[in-house]
Amino acid sequence: MRLSPLRSVPRVDLLIGLAIIGLGTLEAFTVAPAYNEPRPELWWVAQALVTGVLVWYRRTAPVAVFILMILAQYVWHRQGNPGCPVWQLAALLIVFHTIGAHLPFRPGGTWALVGILVFDSGAVDHRFLPFEEVIFLTVMFGSAYATGLALRGYLLRVHRMAERAARLEMERERRAAEAVAAERGRIARELHDVVAHSVSMMVMQAGALRRRMGASQEGERSPEATILSGIEQAGREAVEELRIMLGALRMPQDEALPQPGLDMVPNLISTVGSSGLRVTLETEGEPVHLAPGLDLSAYRIVQEALTNAVKYAGDADARIRIAYHPDRLELEITDNGGGAGSALSTGNGLIGMRERAELFGGSLDAGPLPQGGFRVRATLPISQGVPMSEATN
Repeated sequence: MRLSPLRSVPRVDLLIGLAIIGLGTLEAFTVAPAYNEPRPELWWVAQALVTGVLVWYRRTAPVAVFILMILAQYVWHRQGNPGCPVWQLAALLIVFHTIGAHLPFRPGGTWALVGILVFDSGAVDHRFLPFEEVIFLTVMFGSAYATGLALRGYLLRVHRMAERAARLEMERERRAAEAVAAERGRIARELHDVVAHSVSMMVMQAGALRRRMGASQEGERSPEATILSGIEQAGREAVEELRIMLGALRMPQDEALPQPGLDMVPNLISTVGSSGLRVTLETEGEPVHLAPGLDLSAYRIVQEALTNAVKYAGDADARIRIAYHPDRLELEITDNGGGAGSALSTGNGLIGMRERAELFGGSLDAGPLPQGGFRVRATLPISQGVPMSEATN
């Protein structure tokens, strides 16, 4: 038998073993002198130390400790000690309990029965035990084993309940994932059948009308045809985005969907250019590779600000300024149009932009300018990013 290191022994076993040693030492100096033997205290203390160490390792090797405890009792009585001190009796009850708690029912019951028969037969103390003492030992050691058996049954039930709870949780998560996948599929079908179809029809009708106007007019292209061309182009881009979204909804949830970022702002400017809004882009500082969520939120803020400029500024000039600082990203979108600032300040657009900024610990200010027009300014904290030139290499 190889005993484990002392530091691996459970603390409760250490405390019980120390209590056995302390009680044995106390009895050695209070009870042992009455035996009229030369220095009996030393033998009692040594026996208490051995018993305490065995109790320490009772869980590591329950059968070995059980056998050694019975042999220690045999040696104790062979030295001429007729009785069983309290500390030895307590240690025996503990190891009987351990046999019931840490061994399966059949081997544990067999060892407990063998131990009870060894004590009841008088093989340990070399004497014939009266019937009353046999009953006492049987009930005492049997009860200790029964408490261990009850504890083992309780722990097994707790373990089975924990496993069952884990299985139920996994099943619940699986069903939830299936429900989400089914809902995503339903949304994808509805988007395809309703929204994508309607937008496609709008694109086809705008294209047909643009071609009719181009065929009926000669010379320079009319402003109406330019507007229709912009509508047609925006519709095609909307259909393409819908196609990407539908593909993402049909994909497993754990697969990533590429999201737009600030690198797509030039494409956004070209899209809104046909609406009559003239947009210029200014970039300050060295662009860095932003976290995907932050990059997406920054793009959506610019997109929403430009959308509102198209709605309310009319035929005007707009300027987008993207400034990269070591600790923050600044976005500023201004226009010099008539601007219905109050419409933006009370709508969902400003609320959505502000929520996106605050999600990353930033801030957003929006309002009319003194000289006319409207401005949206957002500040988003960033960690030390990687320069875009290095991220693309």
